Amino acid sequence: MMTNNEEFLKRLNNKDADLIVSGGQVMTCNGLQQADVVCLEGRIVALDASGWNTKETIQAEGLHVLPGVIDSQVHFREPGMPQKENLEAGTRGAVLGGVTAIFEMPNTQPLTLHEADLQEKLDRAEGRAWCDYAFYMGGSAVNAHQLAELERLPGCAGVKVFMGSSFGDLLADEDAVLRDILSSGRRRVSIHAEDEQRLLARKPLVEASKDVRDHPLWRDEESALRATRRIVSLAAEQGRRLHLLHITTAQEIDFLAQHKARVTVEVTPHHLSMAAPECYERLGSLAQMNPPVRDKHHQQALWRGIENGVVDVIGSDHAPHTLEEKSRPYPQSPSGMTGVQTLLPLMLNHLAEGRLSLTRLVDLTSAGPARVFGIARKGRIALGYDADLTLVDLSARREISNDWIASVSGWTPYDGLTVTGWPIATVIRGRTVMREDELFGDAQGQAIEFWEGR
Repeated sequence: MMTNNEEFLKRLNNKDADLIVSGGQVMTCNGLQQADVVCLEGRIVALDASGWNTKETIQAEGLHVLPGVIDSQVHFREPGMPQKENLEAGTRGAVLGGVTAIFEMPNTQPLTLHEADLQEKLDRAEGRAWCDYAFYMGGSAVNAHQLAELERLPGCAGVKVFMGSSFGDLLADEDAVLRDILSSGRRRVSIHAEDEQRLLARKPLVEASKDVRDHPLWRDEESALRATRRIVSLAAEQGRRLHLLHITTAQEIDFLAQHKARVTVEVTPHHLSMAAPECYERLGSLAQMNPPVRDKHHQQALWRGIENGVVDVIGSDHAPHTLEEKSRPYPQSPSGMTGVQTLLPLMLNHLAEGRLSLTRLVDLTSAGPARVFGIARKGRIALGYDADLTLVDLSARREISNDWIASVSGWTPYDGLTVTGWPIATVIRGRTVMREDELFGDAQGQAIEFWEGR
């Protein structure tokens, strides 16, 4: 009986492929070139289809073939909040939007703080997740001294720390706790940096005004900068690498540019695409996020951070709530919006409008996450890598609508927005999962592997 490896080598020698993506403009390690991507048993085995036989062909003439998009910040709310989102619907939205892998956050119910919590999520994802996945372990006072072991568990994306905007055991706002977290383990730690004490002190401002336009006044620039400075200093003291999530201010971009030896940076499509006060006047609490959408001055600084290389990653911060919940009077309305499905269409539209290059977009959404987090075999179209591909039509004009959104919550703040550029097909480990907004096969996502995992 042949082993799996022997069978693979036999098929490789016989040039017997599972899928060939033919005739597209392929973003390879050498740049954009016309090539064929040959996929066998989940991996890329050739970039020239000459002499190959195949079970399936995707004709990609007129399309660009990109490395699979990786969204390294989503909240799929499972377990605990099924009225908002779940793993099946969230990952279904991901592949409809051209996303091939996601990292899911620990602020579920129960919180993801222990090995059993992570295992429950992995069990829930099996057979239900449409794309590949990993789950963050929350960094907390209750598990700080176990994190070195927990962060290396299979399927763990690393440690996520909430310095503000969280609750219970997941809130880590004291220096002693943060030091304990940072001193235990070696993988890069992802941070939500808002100063909890300043947020508490300033909340009466919005409790008095009850005006969602004051959201960035409550969660002001100083609350973000103060927390960012503090965590960068503590990480330097402990010799730990950081990933700063959803950066929103010009001051933070300028500060973080001086700390790139140890710190990587994420920005989100909504902070790049919306600006105050217009978004609050038009959308009300549907534009309410933490940290908040700020004015044009800060948005322009985020774009400068993309242009000059300070920003490493685009993450959606997909964090849905129901329309009923969002309609509560501010500030009782919760912060968060859908985003995983619209990440790529929005960024392709920014590409069409000249705000970034295709090379930079791929770095921010594929190569960047793989590099920052040490993801094994993803983020590049190269031999031996997972055959994760996102096929896009850069000239397609489509309208984003609530009807297209797969999320349980069923809405997007971009309802009615026409964009240029659209995901046409999603291929995960050599399987066509989505094509022309239609899903194929069953949900067969797998846990992502990391170089620093077990």
